[in-house]
Amino acid sequence: MFNLPLFSDASAMLVGDVARTLDVSVDTVRRWEKKGLIRGRRDARGQRLFDLDEVRLLHTKLTDKSSRGFTVLKTETQSPYIVIELFAGAGGLALGFENAGLNAQTLVEIDVRAADTLKLNRPRWDVRAEDVAKVSFGEGAADIITGGFPCQAFSYAGKKMGFEDTRGTLFFEYARIVNEVRPKLIMAENVRGLVNHDQGRTLQTMLGVLDELGYAVQWRVVRAQYLDVAQKRERWVMIGVRKDLSITHVFPEERAYTLCLRDALADVPHSGGQAYTERKHAIMLQVPEGGYWRDLPEAVQRDYMGASFFMGGGKTGMARRLAWDEPSLTLTCNPAQKQTERCHPSDTRPLTVREYARIQSFPDDWQFTGSVAAQYRQIGNAVPVNLGFHLGMCLRQMLDQLEPKAAE
Repeated sequence: MFNLPLFSDASAMLVGDVARTLDVSVDTVRRWEKKGLIRGRRDARGQRLFDLDEVRLLHTKLTDKSSRGFTVLKTETQSPYIVIELFAGAGGLALGFENAGLNAQTLVEIDVRAADTLKLNRPRWDVRAEDVAKVSFGEGAADIITGGFPCQAFSYAGKKMGFEDTRGTLFFEYARIVNEVRPKLIMAENVRGLVNHDQGRTLQTMLGVLDELGYAVQWRVVRAQYLDVAQKRERWVMIGVRKDLSITHVFPEERAYTLCLRDALADVPHSGGQAYTERKHAIMLQVPEGGYWRDLPEAVQRDYMGASFFMGGGKTGMARRLAWDEPSLTLTCNPAQKQTERCHPSDTRPLTVREYARIQSFPDDWQFTGSVAAQYRQIGNAVPVNLGFHLGMCLRQMLDQLEPKAAE
C-alpha cells in the first residue's frame, strides 16, 4: 500500500516532451529537478524520464501559489507489533511509528529536555531518561528495536573489529540490547555522512557486528523531500532481519513529487523564536526570496562574510533566505547560525519554533519543553514524523509477511 512505484511507464515522458506539453523550456524542467522539486529516472537507454502529472502539479503550484495544505500521515489500522526505541530524541520517529500503527513499549533518551517532551506528549509511554548503557531488556521484549545511535570511529590497529571491539561506543550499547532482546527486526537511522565516515570503515564494522549477531542487514540513503516532508533532508537507514526468519526487506519508495514551504507553513500557529540583531536584520533584508550571500552587494558580502569571503566552496547556507515554492534546506539546531542560515521566505527573521516543527512534519499539538534554544535543538535533531511513518509502514509490511492476518 505504501510501497508505490515512482511512476508508471505509461505516464513517463522525455524532458523535451514534458517541456513542450507545459510550454516551458527544457532548462526549466532540468532546473526543477536539480532543485529537488521533481524527480526523474533514467530509462534503459539512459534518457531522463519524468511523470507528466507530477511536473504539471509543480507547474500549477508555481503559477497559482496555492498550498496543498499541511498533513501528518496516519493509518487507520493498528498492528500488534511492539517497539523499543533507543536514542529517542523528541519523538519524531516514535510518533511516526505510532501513526503507522506500531506500539511503543519503551523509549530511552538521555537528554532530559527531550525526555520531558516525550513524557508531556505521551504520558502512557514508558520513557526512560537515562544512559542507554544502564538499560537492559529480556529476550522477546519487542518485535522491533530501533534507534539513531551516533556514529563513532573505532581503533582498527590489530583488531578483528567484532562485537566486543566496539565496547565503549554507543553503537555497542545498541548492539548489546539487540543481542539481549533478539527482536525480529532492527532498524537504525543516522546522517548520510555515516556512509563515508572514517573512509567507510565505521559502517563496515557496524554491519559486520550485526551480521555476527545474526541479522541480515540492508541499508539505503532516503530523502525526506520525496517522502511527504517539506525539507531536503537525507538520512542513512538500516533495516535488519533476524536470520532465522523468512522476511523480505521493504524500504520506502520515493514519490515523484515534493512538498514546499507554502504547503508546510499554511496557517502555522504563532510561536516564539529567535530574532536577528539590528545589523543582521539590515543585511538579510537585502536578500531576495530563495537567495543567499551572493545576492548581496559586494561590499556587504565582504563585510558580512569576513574571512569566509575568500575561502573556496559555494557557502550556500550563508545569508540564506528560503523560498516558498521549494522544500526547506535541512534544518539544523539553530535557524540563525551564520553557516546554515534559515531565514523565513518573506519575513526578515529566522523560522519560529512552530515553523521548524511543521517543516519536520510534527503536528501542531506536539509540544516541546525547555528554552527556545532547547526546542530548536530537539526539533532540528528529530527524524521527520512523516518519514518515520513511511519507515514504520515498511516495518509493518515486513512483519506482516510472518503474520499476514495480524493487522486486519
